[in-house]
Amino acid sequence: MFDIGFAELLVVGVLGLIVLGPERLPKAARTLGLLIGRIRRTMSGIQQEIEREVRSQELQDKLKDTQHSFMSPEEQALQLAKEQQEQQAKEHEDFPQTQPIENSIAPDTRSTEKTHADADKKGEV
Repeated sequence: MFDIGFAELLVVGVLGLIVLGPERLPKAARTLGLLIGRIRRTMSGIQQEIEREVRSQELQDKLKDTQHSFMSPEEQALQLAKEQQEQQAKEHEDFPQTQPIENSIAPDTRSTEKTHADADKKGEV
């Protein structure tokens, strides 16, 4: 962590012994060890939290990508259906609109034949 070798630790120990004395050095070393342990646990906890958040974010991103990939065919199907409806409407518009012919039925010739027959009878009589 701090890249401290054995020689550096020996120098720190000798200085601590000179400054603190043999009576207070063990208590100071114990306190220093506890502080370093707390700092390591805190740093480890922070690191684990960050890693959990990163993994959680990655999973959320993957989930969103998966949802988009599943939604994409649905959107494509809706788009295809919409295009087909538009195409059918366009084809329907392309056919000419025909108006019904008013006199599509042949005129009744029987009534005119009757009048001609009646006229012939009157003329003979």
